[in-house]
Amino acid sequence: MPELRPRRFDLIAFDWDGTLFDSTAIIVRSIQDAVRDVGGTVPSIEAAAWVIGMALPQALAHAAPDVPRERYTELANRYRYHYLKRQDEVTLFHGVLPMLQALRARGHLLTVATGKSRRGLDQALQLVQLRGMFDGSRTADETAGKPSPLMLQELMAEFGVTPERLLMIGDTTHDLEMARNAGCASVAVGYGAHDAADFPALAPLCVAPSVAALQHWLLEHA
Repeated sequence: MPELRPRRFDLIAFDWDGTLFDSTAIIVRSIQDAVRDVGGTVPSIEAAAWVIGMALPQALAHAAPDVPRERYTELANRYRYHYLKRQDEVTLFHGVLPMLQALRARGHLLTVATGKSRRGLDQALQLVQLRGMFDGSRTADETAGKPSPLMLQELMAEFGVTPERLLMIGDTTHDLEMARNAGCASVAVGYGAHDAADFPALAPLCVAPSVAALQHWLLEHA
């Protein structure tokens, strides 16, 4: 049975938005509304989705290149306003909770490496009643935004795990690049913010088209 197999990875780091949390569409709309509020050129759905996973200042600057730097604080505040207005619409993807429970039962350390802020992640964890499910987490505002490897490096140091024993799972090329920069393996999910056609160049071990497929691969190969 898969749960009896030796673990290949001791530590599994999950991205949050678009990987565990079904929030891509709401983030995109919030970015577009924020840019509209400050008078910038509203990015397309694809352009707004591409920045998901980055630290917020970096993401908004990329999504709204014609907004002056002195208005970045206002832009970020308008993004937070629109996101918070919609956050109750956001839920875990179906199947995420039993997948996490199965991984914990097999003894994996579970962590989060996200472009969200610490405050935003803590709020999300409370909303979906996941406190205690994760052994650790890092956010972009307390380390560095993706694709910097700092989040993963700090998690490895905290838990005494070497790069070959850490697996990063995410829905964007930023996640996969972060894993590569940290010397770690990665798995991509094809149901999030980025086009799965962009993933093979970054050599993920698997591109999972659904949470069910992700769970199956993890129990078989992680």
